[in-house]
Amino acid sequence: MKLHMLLVIGFIVGIVGCAEKEQAAPGEGDEMEPAERAATEMSAVQPEAAAAQTKDWINSDFMDHMHVHAEQLDDLNFALADGDLEAAAMPAYWLSRHKTVGGLPSDLQQFVIRMREAARAVEDADDLMAAGAAAQQISEQCQGCHAAVGVASE
Repeated sequence: MKLHMLLVIGFIVGIVGCAEKEQAAPGEGDEMEPAERAATEMSAVQPEAAAAQTKDWINSDFMDHMHVHAEQLDDLNFALADGDLEAAAMPAYWLSRHKTVGGLPSDLQQFVIRMREAARAVEDADDLMAAGAAAQQISEQCQGCHAAVGVASE
């Protein structure tokens, strides 16, 4: 799980880094906004996912928010790996109740809803097995959303 999240974050950083290099090249056209670069790069990765992408929700605030999701999920999984159900409840609580960023397309809301439900299941779990299964559901929702917008990694 930790490796998977690092790969996803590395992939996103790589896309942004490549987009910035292209922008800085001499003779290039108008300067693109970060949201435009992200949408352009993700469209190039999976054109069929381009319909779910718009400039107004893929921005630095959104990306920062998603990185916090990844950090919270990592903290949750580290706590479970340490056998600490109580420590896992804290990041699960955040994932289930935090304020979301605006502008997420309606077809992606299902992933947020199911991620929150799974996070609540971690909070309510009486044992590590149940919490681990619920944490896996959180991860699956994250991966499903990433796949829907064309940012999935294997």
